[in-house]
Amino acid sequence: MVIPAFNAEATIDETLRSVRSQSHERLEIIVVDDGSTDDTVAVAALHADRDPRITIIRQDNAGVAAARNAGWRAASAEFIAFIDADDLWAPSKVERQLQAMIAGGERTGLVYSWYAWIDANSRVSVKSDPVFHAGEVLDYLFEGNFIGNGSSAMVRREALVAANGFESGLRASGAQGCEDLLFYCRVAEAYHFAVVPDYEIGYRYLPDNMSSDMTRMFRSWMLVADEMAARHPDRIALLDRGICNYARWLLRRALMGGQLRYFASVIVLLARRNPSLAVKVVALDLPRDIASATRWTFRNMRHKELRRPSPSFLIGDPKQSRWQKTQTT
Repeated sequence: MVIPAFNAEATIDETLRSVRSQSHERLEIIVVDDGSTDDTVAVAALHADRDPRITIIRQDNAGVAAARNAGWRAASAEFIAFIDADDLWAPSKVERQLQAMIAGGERTGLVYSWYAWIDANSRVSVKSDPVFHAGEVLDYLFEGNFIGNGSSAMVRREALVAANGFESGLRASGAQGCEDLLFYCRVAEAYHFAVVPDYEIGYRYLPDNMSSDMTRMFRSWMLVADEMAARHPDRIALLDRGICNYARWLLRRALMGGQLRYFASVIVLLARRNPSLAVKVVALDLPRDIASATRWTFRNMRHKELRRPSPSFLIGDPKQSRWQKTQTT
């Protein structure tokens, strides 16, 4: 498995504990330090001292796509899983995805699971909607990234090779953020997907992480749509629907978070691309989205006193692993 890490000293300890506590223990764990200026490498090295499965690769800062590519190309495993250095895995994640991959046969190139959003304290804030898309899923991806993040997937090596890994050109274009979506689309062009229908990924959302820049994320999504439209001109309507869906989600987030600069910039980008889509989203879809979100918020506020505190995401205990060592060998 591959862990791209950039200035992740605050979270990578917990991420590595979740990886090391996997029920499937025969793992190759590669941490790719992407030019960190904090103590990311020092924290990872403490884990490597205790666990011989961990290898640390260091490179100049080149972005998450380049770091993931460096990791999987250095790995020897047939199946590669990716997890960002601030996310978490439940203990059974790798074992269950590996079972699904093998059961799916050689045409299955990627297996995903559901995810829960977690906060800075690793408490679950909300869970993703259950999805069951499997087999040929390219059309579903055009309408929206149902996998949801870059820490969910296990991928067959030959599918990684066929997709040419992750696209570093998005970062070069100033549109970093949707590298995972583009990669999933490229894999789905040639391979089937499978799903483990359970919440096995803790996806951490923080105010300063990459997905918090909504303008850049929307620009990144549109570049993905452009590449797919060039190869699938008969699917442009689906791709436009996906752009609308993503714009609505970003606009709703911006409004609820009081981030009006992002609200305005997303509308401007959408209007420049397709004025009729912008009118539809702003005049028709968004008012309904806001009304629905307001009802949801009000209902939760009314029943707040009845709710239990949010649980922490379960990651297991690496000390139970037979790979734990007391000295460097």
